Amino acid sequence: MPTEALQRSSMHAYEKIPLNLAGYVLAIALIASHLWMVRKPATAKAFFKDFPRNIKLGRIFMAVGLFWFWLLIVPANIFSSPLAMDLQDFNSLKIIMVFVVPLAGYLVVTECTEFLALRGLGLCLLMAAAPLLAAAWQEPHTLKNLIPLYAYAMIIKGLIMVGMPYVTRDLISWASASDSRFKMVSIAGLGYGVVILLCSIIFWN
Repeated sequence: MPTEALQRSSMHAYEKIPLNLAGYVLAIALIASHLWMVRKPATAKAFFKDFPRNIKLGRIFMAVGLFWFWLLIVPANIFSSPLAMDLQDFNSLKIIMVFVVPLAGYLVVTECTEFLALRGLGLCLLMAAAPLLAAAWQEPHTLKNLIPLYAYAMIIKGLIMVGMPYVTRDLISWASASDSRFKMVSIAGLGYGVVILLCSIIFWN
């Protein structure tokens, strides 16, 4: 038991997340967003079409993503973050990054406003994928790979949103151009969320 307690205390906060908790959070996010898309497709399509150039939401997402990243790299002598990571050979760079990240964030939200909402959301997706992957790591539960599968999709989407946001804009336009296509995307996301929720209740407790 003392050995187990020691091992658990040395684990990062992400590695302590139960698989079923990660499943519940992901399921709620998927079901809530896609159910809204199914029930109010016209409102949802209008929102998504305007979203890429929504500067206000872009600043919010970018601030959340950068602050989340800052909590991972802040040195303990500046702020005791529950999410702080050991960067090993790069720990010496933390003292630089802790000041560079807020400065870079300020410059991005004030000077680089083109597709800011997509870039900010992409950053949040990249940050959110890590705890999902950690929750499923080395877990023996049935169908646990449904969570890493979606997490890797989030990473791919996040990288595209940050590096090539116009691709996401074009995909939104493509999906919104047809009612049947938009409905198919909405139902697919809703169905995936329901499957994750059922697995969290039945298999991952």
